[in-house]
Amino acid sequence: MGSGAKAEEAYSALEELIVFQRLEPGSLVSEAQLTELTGLGRTPIREALQRLARHRMVHIYPNRGVLIPATSVEEQLRLLELRLSLEELAVRLACERATESDRRPMEQMASKLDRNNFTMDEYAGTVRDTHGLIVRAAHNDYLADAIAPLQGLSRRFWFAHVQDIEVEIHAGARLHRAILTAILRKDVESAEEAVKNLNTYLVEFAYATIRLRSTEV
Repeated sequence: MGSGAKAEEAYSALEELIVFQRLEPGSLVSEAQLTELTGLGRTPIREALQRLARHRMVHIYPNRGVLIPATSVEEQLRLLELRLSLEELAVRLACERATESDRRPMEQMASKLDRNNFTMDEYAGTVRDTHGLIVRAAHNDYLADAIAPLQGLSRRFWFAHVQDIEVEIHAGARLHRAILTAILRKDVESAEEAVKNLNTYLVEFAYATIRLRSTEV
């Protein structure tokens, strides 16, 4: 496996640790701890950390360690504003540009999302893969680079605050499936509307975390 593949593996492993809060928000960790947790070498871990820092998922403090920042409702709402615009573009391009080799895995994913028995880990992978299929079908590498960090941060916020797991997974799966089925029909208007529905759900989810905190005080 080449160095690029190792760095990609390290990025995926660290992102998963952060998204599921297996690295506690607010904690300071070292490169040595991360190599031990992932079983990967320092070089790919260091490359992955630089990329995660650019994506605002970690803060690197030389000679001190790596800070795992806490999630923020305000930041989530701001990134969702940008994410909506980019995802509308992504689904529009996917409707226009998806090839047969793009469409086959989207059909399989749409069928998979019809299930009602996802674990949290399975659902996280399914959501990540769904977004990956859509962006690949858009055939624009610049769009892929711009949208991936926003989706990663958004997933992290969702998994940090989800309460009723079964209800929220069912809602999220239904919304993601609607996007895929609209793309498969090459229905641009419906695909954009489905993306707006997903964004509305995520915005309402973010505001709900504020209401929940106020009832706990």
